[in-house]
Amino acid sequence: MRIPTRLLASLRRPATSPLTLRRLIPIQSRNCVSCETPSGPRAPVAPKAGTLPPDHRTISTAQSLLITSPYSPGSPLFLPHGTRVYNKLIEFLRAQYAVHGFQEVLSPNIYKKSLWETSGHWENYKEDMFEVSGRGAGVKDEGGLEEEYGLKPMNCPGHCLMFKATAGSRGLRDLPVRYADFSPLHRNENSGSLSGLTRVRRFHQDDGHIFCRPSQIAHEIKKTLQFIETAYQVFHLPKPELVLSTRPDNYIGELSEWAQAEAALTQALNESGQSWELNEGDGAFYGPKIDIRIQDSDGKKHQTATVQLDFQLPRRFGLEYLAPAPESEQKGIISEDPEELAKSGQVTPVLIHRAVMGSLERFMAILMEHHNGKWPFWLSPRQAIVIPVSMTEQIAGYAQKVQDTISGVGDSVEGGERDLSQPQALGKRTFHVDVDTSTNSLAKKIKNAKKAGYNHVIVVGERNVAENTVSVRVEAGESKEAKKDLEMTPVELYNHFVDLESRYA
Repeated sequence: MRIPTRLLASLRRPATSPLTLRRLIPIQSRNCVSCETPSGPRAPVAPKAGTLPPDHRTISTAQSLLITSPYSPGSPLFLPHGTRVYNKLIEFLRAQYAVHGFQEVLSPNIYKKSLWETSGHWENYKEDMFEVSGRGAGVKDEGGLEEEYGLKPMNCPGHCLMFKATAGSRGLRDLPVRYADFSPLHRNENSGSLSGLTRVRRFHQDDGHIFCRPSQIAHEIKKTLQFIETAYQVFHLPKPELVLSTRPDNYIGELSEWAQAEAALTQALNESGQSWELNEGDGAFYGPKIDIRIQDSDGKKHQTATVQLDFQLPRRFGLEYLAPAPESEQKGIISEDPEELAKSGQVTPVLIHRAVMGSLERFMAILMEHHNGKWPFWLSPRQAIVIPVSMTEQIAGYAQKVQDTISGVGDSVEGGERDLSQPQALGKRTFHVDVDTSTNSLAKKIKNAKKAGYNHVIVVGERNVAENTVSVRVEAGESKEAKKDLEMTPVELYNHFVDLESRYA
């Protein structure tokens, strides 16, 4: 059965009233089936005249992405739809890590105070940390006092422990070592500064640490800046600002090392070909950094990515690797002197802290506002919905089979239940597809799908059952001048979904 002529006629009626204009807004796909993936940054979706700029807090509520609770202020509770977006960001990063040579690790959430004293965080960052105590925490330190614990605000000390555990067997050819970690972090933000997803107490960061030779600093920073640029193009974000933050008042380490680190970052920025600004005195206490900032819909700038150069933590944790000509190696000089090369010794690596998205929660907020809640298909929490024209047993059963095929979860057996006797194959591409089983009219179902923000609306009727096809509602191009229905088999539509996701469309 085709979509009712009356409904199609109303969609094609000339735009002579506000009501008609609303009807002409695309209700199916935010990516035309015949269009290629747009390249380059996209301007933020502009709000309608007389409306406020997009607010991620409003969008997240309207789309049922997350909730907040007074029982855990500053710690959002992600609902299934929000978790899908979060997981897609993680999947994207993991795919890039394979290319950029990062190895993912897992690390504890709680460490003893003595670790934070070694890293310098207890002295310089304690006010922003959560202290932890409880049953089983009564370990005595050397002075006979009960040791305190702290929830980790960052992953670098734990990654230093990992490097040190295997450092005895490392030579210069084993470097760089690149660790990546998505475990949750906690920072004791002032309650008055908490705001949606942009300022929270519990968050996840695409935290990465590169342990490298001094001579590898420039190359690793260049690769990291390229990683960030490539990722932001995928999300069609505007060109970010690059800011060099230098030595703060509460710095640790020697001035000569700070000068060397700041010079290395300055050189990397100059060679990147991008414009950048200087922000004196705003570096981390252990090293200078390059911050990447994105502007939100209100014009406020948020830090997302960061690249920090650190000579201090490797020394504090006693990290070493074995190399010939150790004195030259420590200075970043590749020695060719046979006499020097005949001697080997321990060298302290340099640590590069890096994040591409930064806080995933904050990055999600920026994406929500940039796209005004209109997610690209690959990132969307509601990718498609199947709408039966009527709820007869035949059409409803076919709608279930279509859902199973285009979602990639397999075929249904008799009675509509999925076959659970076989495990799903690793690497199988799956998509989130719903079925509208309500008794509403077709027009009402389509209206609800549009309001919910589904990227694809798929209509099935008697003719589709007979021909093993689906009717996919798409907008013809970007002009919004006409609409048409594409006929294809469920398998063809699944393959189209795979293609869209492969192109980050």
